[in-house]
Amino acid sequence: MSASDQIEPLEDLLAKIRGCRACSDSLPLGPRPVLQISPSARILIASQAPGTKVHESGIPFADASGDRLRDWMGVSADEFYDARRVAIVPMGLCYPGRGASGDAPPRPECAPLWRGRIMAQLRDLRLTLLVGSYAQVDRLGRGAMTERVRRYRDHLPAVLPLPHPSWRSQVWMKRHPWFEEMVLPALRGAVREALA
Repeated sequence: MSASDQIEPLEDLLAKIRGCRACSDSLPLGPRPVLQISPSARILIASQAPGTKVHESGIPFADASGDRLRDWMGVSADEFYDARRVAIVPMGLCYPGRGASGDAPPRPECAPLWRGRIMAQLRDLRLTLLVGSYAQVDRLGRGAMTERVRRYRDHLPAVLPLPHPSWRSQVWMKRHPWFEEMVLPALRGAVREALA
């Protein structure tokens, strides 16, 4: 392994992330990067960006969206928050503020600065959940979120696209009953297999 291939120590990387101020002038609540990683994680939850409750707590998905996502995955809070098994890395690590119809998009400075370095730490991944359109576009390129979720089998066993589990997903699920009938059982099976 050459010097350029070496992965920086996780503690050093996390200290740099916590000290990041790259877009602090654009963050209404100031910088507070929120993520969960360990090199042994089997599942990566690639999501959008923290909301206000997560910003306050510093705990990823410590809100109603997290309750819904854990239910979809069929995991307990203990399993979900075990960094040795589950990594949670949003596209934007800090709360980006409000947008026209909900939270603003993740800050564009964040992923280019940190995502590659974070992903280099995750060497044992078996399953990546692409939660919401921002994570899906980053990994799969442009496309419609609903169609990607409908065609979830095209991406298994390594990747599974999901809608964002916000309150809006309840309305979306009523319009798309196949999500609960087909995707959720496949998701739970894939999660169990990845964690086994």
